[in-house]
Amino acid sequence: MTKKQSKLIRLTISYLIILIMAAIVLYPLLWVLGSSFNPGNSLNSSKIFPDNPTLKHYQLLFDLESSNYLLWYWNSMKISLMTMIFSVILVSFTAYSFSRYRFVGRKNGLMTFLILQMIPNFAALIAIFVLATRLQLIDTHLGLILFYVGGQIPMSTWLMKGYLDTIPKDLDESARMDGAGHFRIFIQIIMPLAKPIISVVALFAFIAPLGDFIIARILLRSNEQYTLAVGLYDLVAKQFGNSFTTFAAGAVLVSVPIALLFLVFQKYFVSGLTAGGTKG
Repeated sequence: MTKKQSKLIRLTISYLIILIMAAIVLYPLLWVLGSSFNPGNSLNSSKIFPDNPTLKHYQLLFDLESSNYLLWYWNSMKISLMTMIFSVILVSFTAYSFSRYRFVGRKNGLMTFLILQMIPNFAALIAIFVLATRLQLIDTHLGLILFYVGGQIPMSTWLMKGYLDTIPKDLDESARMDGAGHFRIFIQIIMPLAKPIISVVALFAFIAPLGDFIIARILLRSNEQYTLAVGLYDLVAKQFGNSFTTFAAGAVLVSVPIALLFLVFQKYFVSGLTAGGTKG
């Protein structure tokens, strides 16, 4: 076998693996999208896209007399945006502190964060419920935001700390020689170079509340306070007798802000990596 033939075989295998993985990822997405246009109520169909597509499920979601979908959408967007903002701020300060400073309890703090990120949310449901009850955070969006932000800190701190460790400390020392303080170094030097990881943390923090059902279901009680996950479940299970095509339509609309946010942050990935490469 010649070197050219061996290279061709490896290239062919690589493309086959990529195509298989793409099919695994795209098929469920296309199936849900096609189901949202299915005129019936069942997801069972031999075709990805129905022969007679309809928009009635989307119209049903936007009918204010039939559902509170728009209100649930607003609730989820508000909670996700607030979670994203507070998570980025807190994680940035925390990761910078662990990356740049040496203090008593630093190693124990990092180890605690590592252990906390291994514990799934549902394992702490009782503790979360008791804490929310004592703090009078049941059926409030503030309670959800606080718990979501707290849940983002351990893993995101480790991610951002690892990235900040790659930024040369010579930049900090040069800035201090020019008279810059700690906060100015953090804001004007470190954070601009950390745009890629900030974008990742922001995206994760935004997506987490949209995909959560368990904690929101436990803390929220009134229909007006529901998030999309809880509201769609309630809409399908109670009002329309397992109309899963309506659920599919609602799920498709949930993905829109996530896709838009990813497209917006994509340019920051590129610009942040370029800035880090030229200034590092």
